[in-house]
Parts: sequence; C-alpha cells; structure tokens
Amino acid sequence: MKANAIRMHEYGGPEVLQFVEVEVPDPGPGEARIRHSAIGLNLIDTYHRSGLYPGTLPAGLGSEAAGVIDAVGPGVSAVKVGDRVVYTGRPPDSYSEYRVFPAERLVPIPDGLEDEQAAAVLLKGLTAWYLLHRSYPVNPGDDVLLYAAAGGVGTLAAQWGRHLGARVIGVVSTEEKALLARQNGCADIVMAHDDIAARVRELTNEKGVAAVYDSVGKDTFMASLDCLRPHGVMVSFGNASGPVAPFAPAELAKRHSLYVTRPVLFDFVESRDELLAACEALFGAISAGVMAIHVNQRYALKDAAQAHRDIEARKTTGSTVLLP
Repeated sequence: MKANAIRMHEYGGPEVLQFVEVEVPDPGPGEARIRHSAIGLNLIDTYHRSGLYPGTLPAGLGSEAAGVIDAVGPGVSAVKVGDRVVYTGRPPDSYSEYRVFPAERLVPIPDGLEDEQAAAVLLKGLTAWYLLHRSYPVNPGDDVLLYAAAGGVGTLAAQWGRHLGARVIGVVSTEEKALLARQNGCADIVMAHDDIAARVRELTNEKGVAAVYDSVGKDTFMASLDCLRPHGVMVSFGNASGPVAPFAPAELAKRHSLYVTRPVLFDFVESRDELLAACEALFGAISAGVMAIHVNQRYALKDAAQAHRDIEARKTTGSTVLLP
C-alpha cells in the first residue's frame, strides 16, 4: 500500500525534510502495521536530521507514535488488529501515515489516555522514568538540577521528581518558561543566561545538588559539574548545544569524587518485560495524577520542517505532536 511520509536524502536543516508518497509493506513474521493517529516530536529528531546521530540515507525520521493496528504478520500474539498502541524505537521512521514495526515493541494504550497524549508522552515519559529511577534514583529531600525544565521531558521530570520528594531546580531561558516550570513542579528557577553554578550554590547554601540532569551538552557540561555536591551524579542525556568535548577524569576528582553517566533509554527497556514494566510505572503515575501531559503544539505531518524550526528556536513548550 502507499502512504505519505517524511523522507530526507541528505543531512542538514529543516529544509531537507520532504513530504512524499512511499510504499508501506505488509507486516512480516512478528510484525504489525500501525495506522498512525499522532506522532511525537522530540529534540532527538533534529539530531537525526542534522547528522549528529547519523544513519543510512535516504531515511525516515521520528522515534515515537500512536495509532491503531491495521494488520499483523504471522506469529503475532502480543497485539491484534484494532488495538490502540504506542511505541518508541529505532530506526527513526514514525513521521508517516503507516508503519510496520516489531509487534513485541508495541505497548497497549490504557483506557482514558488519548492517542495524542500517548504519542506525546511515551519517549519523553520513559526518559523521565530512567533519569529519576535508574540514572540517579532520587531520594526524598534531594536537591536536583534539571535543564530545559519547561520542555517535554522537563515538565514531566519536574512533576515526577517533586512527587518523589526531590527539590527540583529548573533551568529555563525565558520568564514565560520559568512560570511554566514552576507550575510543573520546579521549586526554584535558574535562568540559562545566569552563572548557573553560582546560582545553584546560592540556592543550596553552597552544598550543591545531588544530581544534574543535563540535556544541553557541550555548552553546560563543566558548569553542571560545578553544581554538584561531593559524590554527586552528572547525568548527561542530550546534546542540544552539541556533543560534550572530551575531558580529563581529574576534573571529577578535583570536584570531590563525582560520577558521570551518559544513559540511553533503550538500554533500560531492552526486553519486552522491561518495556512493559517501565510503561506500567509511567502510565500508573499519569493515572494517579502525578503528571499532567501538556500537548501545547500540533502540526500537520506535512509541516514537519516548520515544527523542527520551532523546536530548535526554543519556541515550543511541553509536548508537540504531528498529525497525519
């Protein structure tokens, strides 16, 4: 069957994204075909588009989507035709009307959760889950620093972190985003143009924070290290400003025996059981009212290039979806 999708034949800016007609195959053994109803937009999509995270060209784009099972291949028992499902995974190709995907990586959407919400929350919500529960498991009373606190991951992580008893200090770029971050769980705010380390030291009575969740990368890495208390954990999980430059391990020693980790979601949900357990924790927290999902922007799939321009210009807040 034929369907519309976004494709790129070279790396570059948003202009390389093309809205074209593609051939969608029938699902093979262990696969299912999904008719997408909503597609999640994530900053990592811009890394794939620019070539920061290179793949094989020509290529699709997009790492998460929700929809309805349209067909299943031989040997599939995890899902059936008509099921509402959501997924996140590789290779990037969710910017499309239909997609064939491994059935064991599809997650049923709980009753009460809309498709747009599911598409907006899975990758970002599971990222918040592994940050707060695996990379540095927060404890009640911890001070933690969270970059991009008004963004998709940030608004979820701040709400969840507050629920777990942490004092979340959010880093944002504008007063509007500062208000949004406070509404979503941040106890204190540091502006991105400030001396971040000095401000964090002031807010923590010179003690520093237990962990930094840094999605910015190159421009903030060393300042983030300076925010940590002795034995603190630097969680570097994004490259919004570019990849972190090589650094000497002595930088950790002279800041009182710090730890650094560079986690990747799929290492925490490698098996289906791990994936479903993580999603159970995420959906359970949403159902319990721990986190509200804010779908603040919607674009037609054909307008994916404009969505990329806006997310890179920091014009978006909360979550964004593309609609086929």
